[in-house]
Amino acid sequence: MAPRGPRSPAAPPAPARGPCLLLLFCLRLGAACPPACQCPEHAGAVAVHCSARGLQEVPGGIPADAVLLKLDANRIARIPDGAFQNLPQLRELDLSHNAVETIGPAAFSGLAGGLRLLDLSHNRIRRIPRDALGQLSAKIRLAHNPLHCECALQEALWELTLDPDSVDEIACHTAAREEFVGRPLIQVLDSGASFCSAHHKTTDVVMLVTMFGWFTMVITYVVYYVRHNQEDARRHLEYLKSLPSAPLPKDAVSPAP
Repeated sequence: MAPRGPRSPAAPPAPARGPCLLLLFCLRLGAACPPACQCPEHAGAVAVHCSARGLQEVPGGIPADAVLLKLDANRIARIPDGAFQNLPQLRELDLSHNAVETIGPAAFSGLAGGLRLLDLSHNRIRRIPRDALGQLSAKIRLAHNPLHCECALQEALWELTLDPDSVDEIACHTAAREEFVGRPLIQVLDSGASFCSAHHKTTDVVMLVTMFGWFTMVITYVVYYVRHNQEDARRHLEYLKSLPSAPLPKDAVSPAP
């Protein structure tokens, strides 16, 4: 048998890169995702799912490249100013089935240009936050909120783009006029009713009463001024009459030669 030559050193085994890369990918996603939420990525778009997590406020740590944020079915009661200001790519925001009552005037700052859908249905909103929603071009869902139907609500709705699929479910929980309570808002407005008519009439009456009050004050002052001057003139005349008349000098009454 021929002698064996010296063995060549064996090449080191290639490291198993697949599991490591997967672990690093999961760690990166975990670091960029709020606790108790899931942040799947598809075709470079990040969706953040925080539904039914018992959240009482908008969580921090939401990825800046998120395009979908689901916060529905939680216990969020307040949306503070700037809650979503670092999410410029957000297209859909779901806040339905919460306990939202208060929305800051700048709660949705930074979303005006990109947001396409805002779901605020099934909350506790009584009055539309005009400053917060008026700047958005997104379709807005407001169904199943205890809205108070009044002039301010009607004027606010003129500035919003309501989602046509849910607009029929917006109803008056309370109203300035009792006959509108419980009726769908769009049905009331389509019937020709206006929540602002009574408001404008009340304003006109207040203005009329105010103007009448000012007019009465002016007339009273003029009458007082005239009577006061007449009294002064009468007293002055009586004073002049009470003065003794001085006799005329003789040379003033003697005839000229």
